Amino acid sequence: MNNFTSDTQIIIRKGFSDDLPEMLQLFTATIDEVCKKDYNTQQLEAWKSGAQNEERWMKVIRDQYVLIAVIKNKIAGFCTLDDGNYIDLLFVHKDHQHQGIATMLYRQIEKEVLLNYETKVTADVSKTARPFFEKTGFQVVQEKTVYVKGVSLTNFTMIKNLIA
Repeated sequence: MNNFTSDTQIIIRKGFSDDLPEMLQLFTATIDEVCKKDYNTQQLEAWKSGAQNEERWMKVIRDQYVLIAVIKNKIAGFCTLDDGNYIDLLFVHKDHQHQGIATMLYRQIEKEVLLNYETKVTADVSKTARPFFEKTGFQVVQEKTVYVKGVSLTNFTMIKNLIA
């Protein structure tokens, strides 16, 4: 299932403001490489421009529940939870796709949602992320077109009902 040698350890920890530069790098590199099969160049560029919104990212670190997956002292992925039950960001490094990292992060996030006494978890996900979320038990409630810097992107509002 995962492509790790037995000595490769994934550490899941809380995120801190010191992680932001590496998180932003991972965010843009993942969009460039992993999402290019689902979105055109103009869409990818518009989406990546979100990395320049320093205020938004500082707010993520300050106000959201942020989990970081680390392999050999490098960030391999991250997931953020806003308002107790909304997955705002879930990104896994292009070199660590299909190794179970998103699943590990998601399971920890779901535990946090339950600790917040929430009965459902929601997310707005890209075409690229949709199959992962469906496999994890989410269902599409709405297909949407969002505009970033005047460029249209398709995404999906998804929900998963949790049984506490």
